[in-house]
Amino acid sequence: MSLYSKRGVSAQKEEVHLATQGLDKGLYEKAFCKIYKDILCDDQEWVNVMHADGAGTKSILAYLYWKETGDIEVWKGIAQDAIVMNLDDLLCVGIYDKLLFSSTIDRNKHLIPAEVLEAVINGSQSFFDTMKKFGINISYMGGETADVGDVVRTIAVNGTMTARWPKKKLITNEKIKAGHVIVGLAGFGQSNYESSYNSSIASNGLTSARHDVLHKTYGARFPESYDNRLDEHVVYIGPHEVSDEVVNDNGETTTIGQLLLSPTRTFAPVIKILLEEYFDAIYGLIHCSGGGQTKCLNYIPQNVRIIKDNLFKAPLIFDIIQKASRADNREMYQVFNMGTRMEIYTDEKNAATIIKVAENFQIAAQVIGRVEPSDQQELIIKTGSEQLIF
Repeated sequence: MSLYSKRGVSAQKEEVHLATQGLDKGLYEKAFCKIYKDILCDDQEWVNVMHADGAGTKSILAYLYWKETGDIEVWKGIAQDAIVMNLDDLLCVGIYDKLLFSSTIDRNKHLIPAEVLEAVINGSQSFFDTMKKFGINISYMGGETADVGDVVRTIAVNGTMTARWPKKKLITNEKIKAGHVIVGLAGFGQSNYESSYNSSIASNGLTSARHDVLHKTYGARFPESYDNRLDEHVVYIGPHEVSDEVVNDNGETTTIGQLLLSPTRTFAPVIKILLEEYFDAIYGLIHCSGGGQTKCLNYIPQNVRIIKDNLFKAPLIFDIIQKASRADNREMYQVFNMGTRMEIYTDEKNAATIIKVAENFQIAAQVIGRVEPSDQQELIIKTGSEQLIF
């Protein structure tokens, strides 16, 4: 059993999928988000989408960082995480504008004061203001903020995003077929709409990252930051403190805490242009979130093989996590995005154009793989001399 499983979490969410297997799959089974007919206006040419996600256990990392450094600004990043984990999933079905967002913040009032709530809420509005400059309009509809210390140890920051969208402008992944190539967008570096370096950690795998990277003393000092029923052998077993300095991939001095808490990058400014100007060249979109580089298996056709043999070199944060955890590559690529956060399925002739659009935003992009015919659905990841088959 992996350390990830021993901590009570699953990269593949097997139990969640089992619990929901009887639910309606929506209009398009392979679409990245569930899509329903337009019940709001009853228009056959439109659809409705509602999506829920959040910052996950990254908020616990923010809590540790804030308690240790006093930096309240870290909570603005958590606000962005909760929004982007919704927004970038919706991008994958072609939706990028006229969105509604409602937040859900559950806190333990004894540990999370009002100024933290203010930082999260103001951070949300600040992100929406930035996106509006790129033509991505998200209306902040408020939400629920509850004091539920019996339910949460520290704080949980989540949200729901809703849209009504024309059916003819959807990306449903049904067009993915053999012969297509996959353009990957990097989650690391610094885009021209970000204020600092992004590690690409996003908001998945943070339970593993937190416990594998941070030192045992965090459990003793902050017992509210983890499930006290866990075996102590899997709780905060790493070599680092959040203040430990490292040099990032840009050659800048940063800290372990800043790498782990790097706000989830949105690709909305890039995808908006691609969907408006090159819609017919986009056959599929996959956000490499929960499930990491194996996420695509849930959304590709059954008769293809995906080969990823030119992924980006994994940025620093994943090297730090792997060395601390001693996890093998198979587990790393199942849990983390490993630096490649968005997959665009297209044809070879349009790949260069898509890459150029991303690079105009100072986001690294390259062809990371291809789609081949197969008798059964399969994913092959080649990293160095190793070949992983899923």
